[in-house]
Amino acid sequence: MPAGAEVDVVVIGGGATGAGVLRDLAMRGLSATLVERGDFASGTSGRYHGLLHSGARYVESDPISARHCIEENAVLRRIAPGTIEPTGGYFVATPDDPDDYLDRFPAACAKAGIETEPVPLDELFRAEPLLSREIRAAYRVPDAALEPWELVDGTLNSAREHGATAHRYRAVIGFERDADGSVAAVMTRDTRTGEEETIACRAVVSAAGAWAGQIAELAGARLTMSPGKGSMLIFNRRFSTAVINRLAPPGDGDILVPVHTVCILGTTDITGEDPDDAVVTEEEISALLADGERLVPGISGARVLRAYAGSRPLYDADEVSGAASHDESREISRAHHVIDHGARDGVGGLWSIVGGKLTTYRLMARDVTDAVAAALGNDAPCRTADEPLPEPAGHSPYWLGDRLAAIEAEGGGDADLVCECELVTRQRLADALDRRADSSLDDLRRTTRLGMGPCQGAFCMPRAAAMLDARRADGRLHPAAPDANVALRSFAAERLRGTRPIAWGDQLTELFLTAGIFRGTLGTDALPEHTGGDDAAS
Repeated sequence: MPAGAEVDVVVIGGGATGAGVLRDLAMRGLSATLVERGDFASGTSGRYHGLLHSGARYVESDPISARHCIEENAVLRRIAPGTIEPTGGYFVATPDDPDDYLDRFPAACAKAGIETEPVPLDELFRAEPLLSREIRAAYRVPDAALEPWELVDGTLNSAREHGATAHRYRAVIGFERDADGSVAAVMTRDTRTGEEETIACRAVVSAAGAWAGQIAELAGARLTMSPGKGSMLIFNRRFSTAVINRLAPPGDGDILVPVHTVCILGTTDITGEDPDDAVVTEEEISALLADGERLVPGISGARVLRAYAGSRPLYDADEVSGAASHDESREISRAHHVIDHGARDGVGGLWSIVGGKLTTYRLMARDVTDAVAAALGNDAPCRTADEPLPEPAGHSPYWLGDRLAAIEAEGGGDADLVCECELVTRQRLADALDRRADSSLDDLRRTTRLGMGPCQGAFCMPRAAAMLDARRADGRLHPAAPDANVALRSFAAERLRGTRPIAWGDQLTELFLTAGIFRGTLGTDALPEHTGGDDAAS
């Protein structure tokens, strides 16, 4: 296996936390590189409900996590405003929600430092006319919608500006250790080309989330994760302008988040063993829709675009301490934990950062980087809360009409759209390919929202595949990028996986249309099988 680079720290995992760690390390002057087995933010960071937490959800069940959320909520609004739509949020009490929780909620929020304001019901229903008229109380909280892919992209761009490097489709396959048991190098394999590389280092940070236990095991350490599967439903339109939460202890189907042109209803919470086996069941879909009826009557008859699930990176600290571990994943704290495997397992130079929320990714990165930097003799302070992120994190809050306004500013009629649903122009797609010439169609979806609208790629994917093919022909596509036909078949299969569980009514009609385009007109079933590392996320 050929030797590769030598750095101070290797970061494993290209989600929000890993990107945050890379940025923090680089800003402190440490040389660092990141490796991710799939695309950036293709794991849990790209498979959540799109909420910038106020922390109000956890004021009673997990007050530490609640305080972390509200503090980082303010930080992210300052350093990454372009990734946030300031929708605001409401906690609303339905007839099924307990009176005692409603009574305790304002004081619990105040104790956690979360600003709340009671909202008269007539004002609530004017602002959100589709909500159930059986709602009997409401409080306003500083929730918002958060775009994960642009947040991760901006964080990685900042890390690169400070000298770090990041590599996607690079899986960790092992570690080299010194005679004293400390980690000396990370062995990786390119999941597309098969090329292997060893990266020498002084320390390793595992930010692999729900997969952190697998990474620890490769290094000879122990880490038992308790992945909590969360299933969600995407509807073809917004039912609210603000985030809507049920005013009750955390449960299934208790939140509705407006994200771009759609809204997301979630979530379930089921303890699992394999974070890669996040399959949405019919029972979960039925339960989510029934719970959603308490917030928006008639939502169970609305058009669902797709179902998807993610694996929460939960870590039950009680298991290690000897206390009785929790039976249900909702009982496990959402607070984060920094684990020094040198002190605990004799594997020096290896740290894991687990737990937490996407909202608290920067804080998680700070805490683990503090520990690593101290061990390496670096006393530079953390500056990640003070310096804004570069593009695409932006300098002003996200506005739903941004793309349309930009197109109209240049004439509108000649926009040359590839994706009508998400207003993705040919130029936007070309720019994305210029930045990452090794992209698949699913990578472009994360970068541009290509294929994420009501047609789920039925009309835009063939056009995008043609662009990929043209770029390969003229030499502008990276050799590691999948063939356009392979990418098209892979994308079609992933979209089908998310739409099959909700194929009824209008969505069943859409599924037949999409299947006719992909299988009938384009013959995708006869295209080459996908063999690369394109780990799709919804």
